[in-house]
Amino acid sequence: QVQLVESGGGSVQAGGSLLLSCAASGRTVSRFYMAWFRQAPGKEREFVACIAWNTGISYYGVSAKGRFTISRDNAKNTMYLQMNGLNPEDTAVYYCAADRGVGYYYSAASNYDYWGQGTQVTVSS
Repeated sequence: QVQLVESGGGSVQAGGSLLLSCAASGRTVSRFYMAWFRQAPGKEREFVACIAWNTGISYYGVSAKGRFTISRDNAKNTMYLQMNGLNPEDTAVYYCAADRGVGYYYSAASNYDYWGQGTQVTVSS
């Protein structure tokens, strides 16, 4: 079992930045893919970014490219999402997720077994 706890959400004005964190516990995630998804009211859960823990290779969704950066800290067993240039369309609950076997299908939420409780990000214009 893997437990995931997100933190760092909050309210910012358009153009601002936030750093989200996702702390993993319970078992080693060294062979996991870990990802960020987000869900706005009335919308489906959307892939934001993913990182392969052992290699550090990262992947980004269309909305995140050029603005968000995913990273991880092995010593702290923590994943991060640095979000810059935020706009109101980024308002959502952000979730971290983890799984060992997503591979090529890293952008599909249904492929992840472990989820955090989510953290709210609100961007005002």
